[in-house]
Amino acid sequence: MKINYTSACLLCLFASFSSLAEQAIPETSQATTIKRYSVKEARQAVAVDGQAFYAINNQTIVKMDKNTGRELARWQGEKEGPLSHLDSGVVFDGKLYAAHTNYPQWPMTSSVEIWDTATLAHVSSYSFGIDRGSLTWIDRDANGVWWGAFANYNRVFGKSSSVYGNKYNTQLVRFDDKWQVQESWVFPDALIDLFDDMSNSGGSWGKDGKLYITGHDNPAIYVLEIPKMGSVLNWVNTIKADISGQGIAYDRSVENKIIYGIVRRDNSESEITVNQLE
Repeated sequence: MKINYTSACLLCLFASFSSLAEQAIPETSQATTIKRYSVKEARQAVAVDGQAFYAINNQTIVKMDKNTGRELARWQGEKEGPLSHLDSGVVFDGKLYAAHTNYPQWPMTSSVEIWDTATLAHVSSYSFGIDRGSLTWIDRDANGVWWGAFANYNRVFGKSSSVYGNKYNTQLVRFDDKWQVQESWVFPDALIDLFDDMSNSGGSWGKDGKLYITGHDNPAIYVLEIPKMGSVLNWVNTIKADISGQGIAYDRSVENKIIYGIVRRDNSESEITVNQLE
């Protein structure tokens, strides 16, 4: 029998590509919502510590009691002030660190803004200026290492005729304690495609050593790992959750796997949800 080696090779390649495509999108699991709070300021992100959670909007931060949802403190930025678009934050050593950008202005600029958690007085700032994109989130993992993501977008804003950075340029970065980038990775194309014309909005490291991230709108949390080789992150799971993308916070102060997220409805009905993972 005569064998067509060209056809056979093509079939093998097709099978290999199909296998890779199947591996690109992992199986999904489901989070259980165990508590929810009505917080109109929950528009961009949420941060959490042992006693409180912090609802973050563009120019507003509200500290609330974890058990009762009672407001404990509030910071309000100036309407035309230097801070216009706060994003995800994390609490460390009595301070709230939040990513800030000039989104959707061009060129993109980013900074880290810092508040005292007891009073919500603004205490410090670090400016990246023009860098790799828009810094949408920062986090400090259980080993004391700082991380963040510089997002880029495929949406066109205002008078610009170009996309806002191209979403495939979105990067996860590892910082040193002086906010200098030490390493960086990109997200799998199949995951970036789920963000439509937006990008990675939130991220938080779990105590299990995995990175939990979100897109801009989808009710899902994507679980990633640092690859042993190369520059593309490993996408290992997708968790369906009662959120609407944006900033999330893994509560590392408790034993259970708990992630706080936000649900944006309208300006008067946004919620913070507390989600337990399997």
